[in-house]
Amino acid sequence: MLFNSYQFIFLFLPLTLLGFLVIARKSRELSIFWLVLASLFFYGWWNPVYLFLIIASMLLNYLFGWLLGGKGAYTERQRRWILGLGITLNLSALGYYKYAGFFIENINVITGVDFNLGTIILPLAISFFTFQQIAYLVDAFRGITREYKFLHYALFVTFFPQLIAGPIVHHKEMLPQFLTGPSSRKIIENLSIGITIFAIGLFKKAVLADNAALYASPVFSAAESGEMLSFFVAWGGALAYTMQLYFDFSGYSDMAIGGARMFGIKLPLNFHSPYKATNIVEFWRRWHMTLSRFLRDYLYIPLGGNKLGPIKRYRNLFLTMLLGGLWHGAGWTFVVWGALHGFYLIINHAWHRVRKFMAANDSPASSAAKSISWAITFVAVVIGWVFFRATNFSSALVILEGMAGFNGFELPNAVMARLGQLGVLLRDLGVGTYLGGGTQFVLTYLWVIPLTLIAVLFPNTQQIMSRFEPALSPYHHPESDNHSITLTLPLKWSPTGRWAAFTALVGTLGVLALTSVSEFLYFQF
Repeated sequence: MLFNSYQFIFLFLPLTLLGFLVIARKSRELSIFWLVLASLFFYGWWNPVYLFLIIASMLLNYLFGWLLGGKGAYTERQRRWILGLGITLNLSALGYYKYAGFFIENINVITGVDFNLGTIILPLAISFFTFQQIAYLVDAFRGITREYKFLHYALFVTFFPQLIAGPIVHHKEMLPQFLTGPSSRKIIENLSIGITIFAIGLFKKAVLADNAALYASPVFSAAESGEMLSFFVAWGGALAYTMQLYFDFSGYSDMAIGGARMFGIKLPLNFHSPYKATNIVEFWRRWHMTLSRFLRDYLYIPLGGNKLGPIKRYRNLFLTMLLGGLWHGAGWTFVVWGALHGFYLIINHAWHRVRKFMAANDSPASSAAKSISWAITFVAVVIGWVFFRATNFSSALVILEGMAGFNGFELPNAVMARLGQLGVLLRDLGVGTYLGGGTQFVLTYLWVIPLTLIAVLFPNTQQIMSRFEPALSPYHHPESDNHSITLTLPLKWSPTGRWAAFTALVGTLGVLALTSVSEFLYFQF
């Protein structure tokens, strides 16, 4: 079941919420049981068979967590073996369902054999609930958290607003909220905040992201078929996908936070205007923040982090991003995307090291310097998204060749004819023309340019709702003021009739745009 579906919006969500509010008045434990049943139903809507997988995964990890939480029952060596076995079993299940086909395909190419495992259907959200439970096992081993009731643990894993595509939450973040629950006097406040955030997210997904997809998909399909793309067409497609992915993931994150808030639960912030970043480090502080946190705490730091000298630090950064790319999908294009961001981070850290060595002035950057840094970062991110979206290397290279101008600079003849003297100047500069495609070209940039301005300059949902702390983990990086660009606008939500009308408008537009249900892009990961 998808957030952006009639079944979810008009049946599942209101019925689940109503049942929760009624039951919670009588019994907290029964309300938790109700949410677990509803969440399992939500997950099983896609394919009931895989309910057995997620339930078995929960039972197994709960057992390992119980063993790890028993202080004094096992020696340190035994506890390490228990943790290692638990992580191995989790990664084995993930590896089979997500990577076995990819591995066998590459073995067949190398050896020339034709071995086939048959069709393996990727279970929904397996990457998310696997990483979430690995984090729980590690935290249990460290003594950070313990779980006494399977029912509570089941809700931690399956809570439907964050089950499918994150955020990746920690047990210590969620359990106190599940056990405490919302106070009766805050129910109306939680509902109004949650509905507003959910409506904004639905608008982002159904109106903005899905319309941007109309101008990204044809370009990537043309590249896949081997068609040569000129400069403006290639950039139009790449930017359209860049905006599609942004508003798709931002929309999902808002809908997850809004949906959880209706139940009085605050989820961690997972998305915070990443296209405002003026360096790649800042980008990863703002994009898929809970995945970045997981990779930092459970991979980068255990590898040694930045404590073993610059060379090993760069190695750790590269390996972390390489595995982060592979987490997103079983394909070499995802590996290259992760490797690219590994190189980006190495270059960024090396540059700051050089600046420090040269005793460069650390005063706040000028507006011009920020703009240049932003442009470099943004272009680097867009180049990475080409590999992220492309189905294979050849189609990615076709788009990148077009973006680099290798296939020339051309505009639709109808567009050029309407540019007047500017058109004459462009012809003199070597810009050619082609017949047809004028409407598609114009509509592409009519979508791309405003969406880019919104993503880069406007406040995001969390900033608009900041007076009411919509997320569990607000974004606090004091140095970020020097590493992002933004436009200050007086947009602060409050429970007034004007904001209620705004919520009704964007929610209605979002529902009306649901002519065809499209999956969120991060569902495939």
